[in-house]
Amino acid sequence: MLRYTLKRLGYMVVTLWVIITATFVMMKMLPGDPLKSEKVPPEVRAQILKQYGLDQPLPVQYVKYLGNVVQGDLGKSLSFDGRSVTDMILEGFGPSAFIGIQGLLFGTVIGLILGSVSALKRGSLIDNASTFFAVLGVSIPNFVMAALLSYYVGVVWGILPPGLWESYEYSILPSLALSFPVIAQISRYTRTEMVEVLDQDYMKTAKAKGLERSAIIIRHALRNALIPAVTILGPLAINIITGSLVVEQIFAIPGMGELFVTSVINNDYTLIMGVTIFYSVLIVGVIFLVDLLYGVIDPRIRLSGAKE
Repeated sequence: MLRYTLKRLGYMVVTLWVIITATFVMMKMLPGDPLKSEKVPPEVRAQILKQYGLDQPLPVQYVKYLGNVVQGDLGKSLSFDGRSVTDMILEGFGPSAFIGIQGLLFGTVIGLILGSVSALKRGSLIDNASTFFAVLGVSIPNFVMAALLSYYVGVVWGILPPGLWESYEYSILPSLALSFPVIAQISRYTRTEMVEVLDQDYMKTAKAKGLERSAIIIRHALRNALIPAVTILGPLAINIITGSLVVEQIFAIPGMGELFVTSVINNDYTLIMGVTIFYSVLIVGVIFLVDLLYGVIDPRIRLSGAKE
């Protein structure tokens, strides 16, 4: 397991280095300059460029920036009075992380329940309704669902707040909007795998031994059906991380979405790179954790990975 973990960790480090390098190069190729304005005198612009080391050759800037990133220093914002990019990201990450994790939990729990019930009640009304819901959840983007929830549940029916960020109840609708694709995917994969598992010979053997139905379903059927569900948790978590940018704007949540949009509008290079790198670390970290979890659930994965 240690060799498997170290190998995946090495892939993670190399991937992040490629992303950081590509982001740095692309930022330097973008047109526009946040300091090119009539309000910024040439001498002030030259002083700012020198202060941030932007007047040095690109290789020197790259090596310096890479060293700062390794130390957790993402630089200073060019459009927010020199505020630390790291501090700004940490401030905005709280609301984004809360609705993202909550949405993933909502989607995983509800998806597992729907998928399990559908597999146990094949051909029933519940099964057909779950299948329809899964197709609906995959077809409708989460930002469309966010707008519908905000309008109908928040404005028309007045059940929950339609926007802003003041207390826990303000997080429910954004999390639900993010959870719909997760519910759809998890329920579909869980149902398909459980239907196959329930027809296996070892399931019949477990029944013949007189094991309780709940023990057979949880310890044998559901555990084996979790493997494909865990596999797609990585991409689903990534979709939530990236999709939350738009959902946060719809619900007026002061999170990473607002920070990223503001950085792009202002051509704030350091903030754009900081947010991009931060999201990259999250995404690669999620993939790394899913790989480890996959190896724990199915030992054959880590054994084959260690032989590569």
